Amino acid sequence: MNDTRLIAFYLPQFHPIPENDAWWGKGFTEWANVTTARPVFPGHYQPHLPADLGFYDLRVAEVREEQARLAREHGIFGFCYYYYYFNGKRLLNRPLEENLASGKPDFPFCICWANENWTRRWDGNDAHILIEQVHSHEDDVEFIHQLLPVLQDKRYIRVNNKLLVLIYRVDRMPVPYKTAETWRNIVKQELNEDLYLCAVNNFIKDIDPEVLGFDGTVQFPLDFHPPCRVDVKQFSDENSLDFEEIRDHWLIDYPAIASHLVKLPQPGYKFFRGVFPAWDNTARRQHTSAIFINSSPKLYKQFLKATIAVTQAQHSGDERLVFINAWNEWAEGAHLEPDQKYGMQWLEATREAVNEHCDINEALAVLKSNCDPTDAKVNEMPSVTSKSDHQSEISVTSEVDVILNSYTFKVGKIIMWIPIRVLTFFNWLKGLKHE
Repeated sequence: MNDTRLIAFYLPQFHPIPENDAWWGKGFTEWANVTTARPVFPGHYQPHLPADLGFYDLRVAEVREEQARLAREHGIFGFCYYYYYFNGKRLLNRPLEENLASGKPDFPFCICWANENWTRRWDGNDAHILIEQVHSHEDDVEFIHQLLPVLQDKRYIRVNNKLLVLIYRVDRMPVPYKTAETWRNIVKQELNEDLYLCAVNNFIKDIDPEVLGFDGTVQFPLDFHPPCRVDVKQFSDENSLDFEEIRDHWLIDYPAIASHLVKLPQPGYKFFRGVFPAWDNTARRQHTSAIFINSSPKLYKQFLKATIAVTQAQHSGDERLVFINAWNEWAEGAHLEPDQKYGMQWLEATREAVNEHCDINEALAVLKSNCDPTDAKVNEMPSVTSKSDHQSEISVTSEVDVILNSYTFKVGKIIMWIPIRVLTFFNWLKGLKHE
């Protein structure tokens, strides 16, 4: 029996707020970015435009009901709402607040605190800050008190009867274990409940939750693993493109990344895996985007099936969780919601992956066969695979280069690299201690 619960990240950006009006112009929502995206090369799928749900406004209750219906009917257990809280101030909170007030839709949910700065670069780094995230003990107390009404909702997702809370950027927290202790004490005192705290491993991949006083780590399946990078020069040559026009973009082979992520060994701590249907942030960074090429509903289905099989083998009970990035990240090209190119295929692939029984060896073998680069095409254009398949020269050849050149690390490069290495060194020391 497949009792794995699929939880999809949910973006509440699709309604206007006064702050976005002031920063970006009257009536701004995420749709403004989505509709202005243009293809970077022939065959590049942009813009991503919605189909069945249209250019919706999340202030409309019927939209939220229809989203939940589609998710439920296609194997999604619940949504993980991004929660925007900045030193006592909440943004984009109306969809969740109306959900809480009405009790509708009757669909499980949890929250992920997106505890990073809002900037004009859309990447959470420190240039051109619109609203700053400042951590302090006083703010830890205020945050958890504001969250209490959310945690009390009967639909809130639990793991081992504990309330599941995700933190997007634990690297931004000065003393995570102190914060975790504060939150646990307050929730116990006010609600007589326990928290199940998970750190999202997006910016730092190797996070031992026990070091932080957390319970687990959620894999954010966005990875620029160097061997999966596509040689942009080779890609331009083979497709008769002007290299100068695409040289500042990153191209990553989706089949190679899917295979890489599934094969990652289970670390010595609670690690919940993630998948993504596709990813392409051209809508936000038209001239310096990261584009995962060669994705398709078929490959996503096999990726999800294999991840479910691995999760079944490595976890039991409530800890059989898989996170999907995302339900509606339209400006990042990562959405299960129907679009004008694929229609319902992403959702249908999700439902099939959940319903089709497949043991782990079979699932991994099928994924491997479907990730054969000779079978993957960018529409009608020849596919260019990663260095691991063709031994072509790739500009990024080391972990340090990845950090220094990543589009998300243009600012504060070394600052972000240091905690990665500190955590890794600490884990190594801890391993020696237990040998």
